[in-house]
Amino acid sequence: MTSVNLTRDEAKHRSLLIDVSHYDVELDLQEEKYFSSTTTVNFTVKEPGSTFIDLRADEILEARLNGNPLPLDAYNPTYGIALSGLEVAEYELKVTAKIAYSRTGEGLHRFVDPVDNQVYLYTQFETADAKRVYACFDQPDMKATYSLTFHAPQEWKIITNSPVTREGNTWRAQVDTPLSTYLIALCAGPYFEVTDTWTGELTSHPEGQPATQLEVPLGLYCRASLAEHLDAERLFTETKQGFDFYHANFGFAYPFGKYDQIFVPEFNAGAMENAGCVTIRDEYVFSSQASHYMYERRADTILHELAHMWFGDLVTMQWWDDLWLNESFATWSAAISQAENTQYDTAWVTFANVEKSWAYQQDQLPTTHPISTDASDIETVEQNFDGITYAKGASVLKQLQAYVGRENFFAGVRRHFTQHAWGNATFDDLLGHLEEASGRDLSFWAAEWLKTTGVNTLSAETEQEDGKYTSFTIKQSGDTLRTHRVAVGLYSLEDGKVTRFKQVEADISGERTEIAELVGADVAELVLLNDDDLTYTLLEFSPETVDFVVTHIDKITDPMARTLCWSTAWEMTRAGTMRARDFAQLVARGLSAETELAVLERICNQAIVAADTYADPQWAKTEGFALLADAFLAEAQSAEADSARTIVFKQALTKIALGDAARDYLVELRASSDDKALRWKALAALVANDAIGAFDEVQKLVAEELEADNTASGYQASLRALAAFNSDENKRAVWDEIMSLELSNLELRHKLEGLTMTGSEKHLGFAVEEYFANAERVWDAGSTEIALGTVQGLYPSWNISQETIDATDKFLEKRLPSGLRRAVTEERDRLARALRNRAIDSADAGSNSGA
Repeated sequence: MTSVNLTRDEAKHRSLLIDVSHYDVELDLQEEKYFSSTTTVNFTVKEPGSTFIDLRADEILEARLNGNPLPLDAYNPTYGIALSGLEVAEYELKVTAKIAYSRTGEGLHRFVDPVDNQVYLYTQFETADAKRVYACFDQPDMKATYSLTFHAPQEWKIITNSPVTREGNTWRAQVDTPLSTYLIALCAGPYFEVTDTWTGELTSHPEGQPATQLEVPLGLYCRASLAEHLDAERLFTETKQGFDFYHANFGFAYPFGKYDQIFVPEFNAGAMENAGCVTIRDEYVFSSQASHYMYERRADTILHELAHMWFGDLVTMQWWDDLWLNESFATWSAAISQAENTQYDTAWVTFANVEKSWAYQQDQLPTTHPISTDASDIETVEQNFDGITYAKGASVLKQLQAYVGRENFFAGVRRHFTQHAWGNATFDDLLGHLEEASGRDLSFWAAEWLKTTGVNTLSAETEQEDGKYTSFTIKQSGDTLRTHRVAVGLYSLEDGKVTRFKQVEADISGERTEIAELVGADVAELVLLNDDDLTYTLLEFSPETVDFVVTHIDKITDPMARTLCWSTAWEMTRAGTMRARDFAQLVARGLSAETELAVLERICNQAIVAADTYADPQWAKTEGFALLADAFLAEAQSAEADSARTIVFKQALTKIALGDAARDYLVELRASSDDKALRWKALAALVANDAIGAFDEVQKLVAEELEADNTASGYQASLRALAAFNSDENKRAVWDEIMSLELSNLELRHKLEGLTMTGSEKHLGFAVEEYFANAERVWDAGSTEIALGTVQGLYPSWNISQETIDATDKFLEKRLPSGLRRAVTEERDRLARALRNRAIDSADAGSNSGA
């Protein structure tokens, strides 16, 4: 038995053996370190056999099966609680346990707000951490109903999946719709509350439910100390826009009665789709100035989780091998609803520049996997929350929508919801519904796109005469040649603007596809083979096109076309076909004309990576960082730019090595700004750039900032600033503290950020040897979040050398857990790419940008 790392085979055996009907869960939350958990499970055994129920407890006080005590002397969370010799019958299992609160964001997390010393709790159960709170069959296909009872201090609020009733210090709720264990939720504490109601209509479709008028109670919650910063009107507006869009297109009424969104502290992910009780990281309650991209990202998160109420909660995957479908569908839904129903009408532009970049990087790693991939056990599943599962999958769904047509796609989705409501389904089920709706055979499409790895590259091969195309062929390369629905856009420069003068759509397949519609068309100065970003592919620009883009990117008027050029330039930089210094120079020249603020923030960060990681270090030191700092500083100081734009450049300045002018600017910014978050970032940057002095002076400045900002975010920012101080002694102390594995999830995150800031590499000479000596111990520590964060964050990526590559290869010769091997292999690949690109940048220093 492997309860902690449940396998697919064990889960299948359990669901064949048992039907679970109901959980009665009672939690006493009134102690400081531990909570008590009493679970009564009702289930039916369908055939004789043995299995186990999952529970990760510090101590089991009692376990009775149909009133008979179970032996607990040998209880080990790794193996769960054995249920042996079961006969065909109905059973009731009652388990009482003592469990410690979490500080890692897994299970039931406990947080004390430094502002007012108030306690806040929340649960996080995906992938399989419900067992950290109550005894359960912790797998998605064993849905049940729930009776929930909570004992807590009387001044608290209790928020869970259903409305609560209260008597004294006891709250109760009934969840009468069948839910998977990972979708049950609890938030408890003196949360601040704002309420509203969405009123709307379910649009009638042939495949869905009849039209009806609806009202859904809405709630927003956050810590009391953040209440003044909760922009409830904007959040409710975006939530309602999502309800409007999904009810116009999904054909199934919102299924969970009320809809609460709770902003919770120290959250690992962006948010979690607990049915009717969504938890969201409370960094999205902006207590300081946030960039446009952060507002857009927050809206995307809100719409992503709302989409999950249908796809994931109403209809749930059978097993985690369809995790991609859950996340891809929600990612696609968020983008299309943002673009069509909110102020973020260029959401697909952001998707093309941000999400797809994530996917392309993941897909080029040696650990890449098919979209629909192996999910043999929970450890494998947890590492598949990646760019393939979210962004590539969503890109492929966008491509599928283009291939079958928008209305056919939505019709298939509506059939899926209607036929599988409250149950479990697979991608094959959805594909069948899409085939029914569109009349197209999609079996080949699934094989090409879902069961293979890697990304294709498209390039144009043309012949021309008298300014006209006499032939136009799209060439496709890659390990697997796929069918793509593409739009080809032809652009020219006229009157100082680069605009599209012709577009055609076509299905392409195989190595070569002739585009007859473009024969006779005027020759373009810029050809985009994935115009409007319909498919998932890289583009190969000719040297002439590269020169045109480098010269004229600021004149491309369409934001999607422009971002496809930015993205192609970045992918060429990563591939080593454009020098890192040339990309940095392109950004420095073109950023002033970029109007899409999310794209602007992205290209600034990419330029920093190009200079810091991919460029020749000597060039970066003597020219590169100064080039970027000057460009960022000029924009940050621009009196004409609005604050939403200048915040991008102010934050970018805090991430690079600073010259005198940039350093002086951050000194003044820290002294004069009333933006607490920006002051903290400026302080950390000044510390990392050795602009403060001795460590005791840094400690004094940190203490002064903390006195003015005694909040959770202030405390976490102080950890980053202190860890950024560059001395052998400080880096060693921070390293040892991280390696103690006693930090909370957010303490770890911020200390890692500070440890590896500018100038740290010369003080981390010990790190290569110590990393590989301790990586296995870290991995076995018991918390997936802490282990993965530490293994990735401490990998000596700052030591871009063959020495680190060799040490990694030697480590990978060992027999390692699969998850650890994957994490280290991915870090090695990123380091090897940096080493190659530095060599290219250095050797090619005299060449042109497209070389």
